[in-house]
Order: sequence, then structure tokens, then C-alpha cells
Amino acid sequence: MTTRDILHETFSALTANKVRTSLTMLGIIIGISSVIIMVAIGQGAQGSIQANIQSLGSNLIEIFPGAQRSFGYGASGGRGNAQTLTPDDATAISTQVANIADVSPEVSGRYQVTAKGTNTNTSVTGVTAAYASVHNVQVNDGNFITDADSKNLSRVAVIGPTTASDLFATGTEPVGQTITIKGMPFKVVGVTVSKGSSGFNNQDDAIYVPLQDAQLFLLGKTTYLSTLSISAVSPDVMTQVQADITSLLLQRHNISDPTAADFNVLNQASIVSAASSVTGTFTILLAAVAGISLVVGGIGIMNMMLTTVTERTREIGLRKAIGAKRHDINVQFITEAVALTVIGGAIGVLLGWGASYTVTALGILQASISMSSVLLAFGVSAAIGIVFGYYPARRASRLNPIEALRYE
Repeated sequence: MTTRDILHETFSALTANKVRTSLTMLGIIIGISSVIIMVAIGQGAQGSIQANIQSLGSNLIEIFPGAQRSFGYGASGGRGNAQTLTPDDATAISTQVANIADVSPEVSGRYQVTAKGTNTNTSVTGVTAAYASVHNVQVNDGNFITDADSKNLSRVAVIGPTTASDLFATGTEPVGQTITIKGMPFKVVGVTVSKGSSGFNNQDDAIYVPLQDAQLFLLGKTTYLSTLSISAVSPDVMTQVQADITSLLLQRHNISDPTAADFNVLNQASIVSAASSVTGTFTILLAAVAGISLVVGGIGIMNMMLTTVTERTREIGLRKAIGAKRHDINVQFITEAVALTVIGGAIGVLLGWGASYTVTALGILQASISMSSVLLAFGVSAAIGIVFGYYPARRASRLNPIEALRYE
């Protein structure tokens, strides 16, 4: 049989029962589109988290109080509750460790914030002027916190755009307004530039107040820090700076065994790596769950092809009687199975691509489609056609032509 004959026979066989063919392809369509959507969502989440971490600052090194842990950032910002870091540690690091651009001591917590009859629950961070440069925070309106604000206990606040929209009506100028945090009034002196939110940490929904104000009025006169953020002068020196900081803090805290450290030092690269590992595993899990439907679709194809072999037994016997070889019969049925999966796979790719784009465009989830996932899904669909079509094709090719012709 020529290639043209095989394709013609395949088309005739698949269109002979359009409903059955469509239902058989449906399993592959659902499977392929599900795989593409799940992988796209996983990759989109990974990209969003990485971008969000990078937006926290340039060449960033974070120090958290408490026992060491492998990954210190969580949905609440990862600030530790232990009291092992002090402003003196920040001063020592800024003066004794080389290749540091700036040091930002911070305290943080979540509070109910009110303003003129409105309220919101958001994170409030006590900061110094260095916070803006360390974390790449820019002010859209007004000014950021200054060192003089902290020294003078000025009770001023800089708010994020999301917080501003939650507390003040549209058209109201936030700068100059008064907000109340834990019963204490703070005057708004600035609104930050929007950085967006990926669900990892919404930097637009935040309030910044002077460090000493937060320690005195919000945290009950504490002298400890929630976080120390350090900006290195370049990415090349981050590893060395991290090692120097660890050595200095171990010395200051009188700890001889590094494994017993009462603080945890993480650099931006390790945070991104840990987050990527988690989201990568998440993506694989999603793809594996969606891939189950591909196996189900393959079983559906095998079932249809076995039914087709039974229905076309006399046709197979007639072909073999007039000279068709076992190889010809084998190729014919495998081609039909592959055609089912390839057509279904193509439709599934289009549906998956369209659904991923729609989800992203509507802002429901962030989905990122890669060509590799599309090619992999399409390749898998073709492989399924070969694997699940082989047994029915082999069975058809081995039919005895005499018995096949006598089949009723």
C-alpha cells in the first residue's frame, strides 16, 4: 500500500463513525489541554515568585532571628519572632563588613489600621531611611521615612498604593491625612510606587513607619529587630559578604558552633533557588495529575481500535486474501490510532493555549506557556497513539484470512 492509500483508508475509517471517533479523541483533547494548562500555571507561578523576590531589592542579603532554617521567607514576609538581633548588630555589620552598600534594620507586624471611618488589616514595618535603597522602594507622592523622623519620633507613615485605596476614597490625596495604628495617630507623608503583587508578598499593601516609632508605640518598647536587610555592592561579592556577616554575628553572639547559630542568613540567590525548587516540584505534580487523563485517553483509543478490528474482521480477511501483507495491516491500524491522537493533540494544544491566555488576561492566575511544554505534550500524544494502537494493529495483522472471511 502506498502512503496515499493508507491516508485515504485512515480518513474513511475515522469518518465512518464520527460520534465514536469524536468521543475517543475527547480523552486526548482533555489530557493534552490539561497538561498544558497545569504546566503553564506552574511556570507562571514560578516566574511571578522569582520576579517578586527580585523586586525586594538588589543584591539582597536577609538576616532573620532564631534557629537556622532552610527557607526563611513565607507568606507573612518571613520575619522571625525570636529576639536575637539588635540595632547594635546592624551597626557592627555596616562598619565591620566590607562590600556592603547599605544596611536596613527592620521590625514588622500586622495591625488593624483605620482612617476616617475606613479600616484595613495590613503589614506595618518599622524602617530607617536605608530601607528605600536596600529594597528598591520609590515614592510616587511625598517623601519616604528619614533618619530624622526616627530620631524625633515623628509618627509619620508611608503607605503602599493598595493600602491607600483601601483607606481613602478615590480622588482623596493620602499625603497629609492621618491614619491610626494600634490607637496611635500617624501622619501620611508618602505613597510608594506600585510594584504589583504575585501572591507571594504584596508590597503594595504595606505601611512603613520610623523604626523607633514602631519599637516604642507598636511593639511595646522592644529593642530587638525582626529582620536585618543588607545590600551588597555587587552580585559577585554576595557569597563572601554572607560568610563575613555570619562570622561576625557568631562572634558577637558568643556562639562557637555555626550549627547552633541563633540567626539565619539568606541571600537573594538562595531564596530564589528554594522558591524555584518548590514551584518546580509543584509544576511536576500538576503535570503528573493532568497526565493521568492522557493514559485514560490512550486506553479509550485502544478500546476503540479493538472494537474496530472486530467490526472489520471480514475486511481484513478480504485484504489478506488478495495479497495484503501483515505489515500493511499493522501499519494501517497504527496509522489510524496515531491520527486520532495527533488530531486530538492538536485540538488540545489550541484549547490549552487559549485557556492559559484567558486565565492570564482575566487576572485569575498567572500562566506562562513554554514551547517545550507544547512540543512535549504533542509528542506524548503521538507516542500514545503508537503505544496504545500497537496491540490492536498486531491483533488485526495476525488474523487468519480464511477464518476472517468466515466471520459473521
